[in-house]
Amino acid sequence: MVTAGPTHEKIDPVRFIGNYSSGKMGYAICEQLAQQGAKVKLVTGPTSLKTEHPNIERINVTSAEEMYNAANIHFPNCNGAILAAAVADFTPENVADKKVKRGKDDLVIRLKPTRDIAACLGANKKPDQFMVGFALETHDESQNAQRKLAKKQLDFIVLNSLNDKGAGFQVDTNKITILDKDNNQQCFELKSKTEVAIDIVDRIILDMEKQSLL
Repeated sequence: MVTAGPTHEKIDPVRFIGNYSSGKMGYAICEQLAQQGAKVKLVTGPTSLKTEHPNIERINVTSAEEMYNAANIHFPNCNGAILAAAVADFTPENVADKKVKRGKDDLVIRLKPTRDIAACLGANKKPDQFMVGFALETHDESQNAQRKLAKKQLDFIVLNSLNDKGAGFQVDTNKITILDKDNNQQCFELKSKTEVAIDIVDRIILDMEKQSLL
């Protein structure tokens, strides 16, 4: 199972809170997994991207809650999960049923935390399953990624920093570092997201072979 893309958290029927994720990294991973022979469940937020390989089954969602529910439905029947989606951490407490009109000098929107997909899946992960997470950081990159790796019970985490040119949202390249639960770090140069997907999938295959999961 792969999660990809952003989530959109509704404010009213015409507005939402979102982020700049294009889904390109998650979709590239899906295509590479499918080319390696895997049958892939893609749980994707709103994006204009298309899937190409027939081994990919696409499950479309919009909000963080919908992605949480879909991930929990499909993960138990998968070998593992690559959580590449940029899921909103917060969502509006109340959603207006009609378009909010201009009329006041300010508008206050109260937010509540969304449910943590990676933490939930990690807590329910079986011994023969793997989990890979992503961390997009702006500061204290390695420390924040290591904390997320341990807290979410990931096998390894893919770190990229907005401080690295060409490694942010809506671009065709990425520069990553893979950190694992044994505190090993593997750094990669700037590459196309297709090439980065190959590196990530190769690492998954290597780890699964070591654990006799293949």
